Amino acid sequence: MQKKWLYLSPLALAALAGGVWLAQMRYAPPEAPAAPAVAALWQLGFPDDRGHEQPLAQWRGQVVVLNFWASWCAPCREEMPDFAALRTQFRPNGVEFVGIAIDNPANVSQFLRQMPVNYPILIGGGDAHSLARQLGNPSGALPYTIVLDRDGSIALSHLGRLPRATLEAALRKIDA
Repeated sequence: MQKKWLYLSPLALAALAGGVWLAQMRYAPPEAPAAPAVAALWQLGFPDDRGHEQPLAQWRGQVVVLNFWASWCAPCREEMPDFAALRTQFRPNGVEFVGIAIDNPANVSQFLRQMPVNYPILIGGGDAHSLARQLGNPSGALPYTIVLDRDGSIALSHLGRLPRATLEAALRKIDA
């Protein structure tokens, strides 16, 4: 029986590695989204959790961490405390975090009552889902985060839960 496992283990590992590679190829964001999508980003606005329209252009010229999330998304909720801490750390240097919820206003308001954050949360719904796809997230999976430098170019895009150390290193590099 043990000999059988010795023969099957490499095959199982190869199949697993192939699956991971295939998923990365399918779901990983491309290197650079189309420039028109990034330019159009600054023309858009979404309502905040109180219903007030917030133009994204108000943050132009700053380093912007733009996070697409939803209240029902567990990895989204897990990364929010790190975002809040990093916002406190980097805000004096002109870094702003903006969450764009692909969710409905009632769910977002209820979520923010339970877990308030110290950065702006906008409600984008389906329009934000389309925007995330245009900005390099073809699968539409969440969370999806892009970091825009002061010139408005994408310095980092990440699909899935963004590790705090990865984001902090990117912010330090941009801020240097």
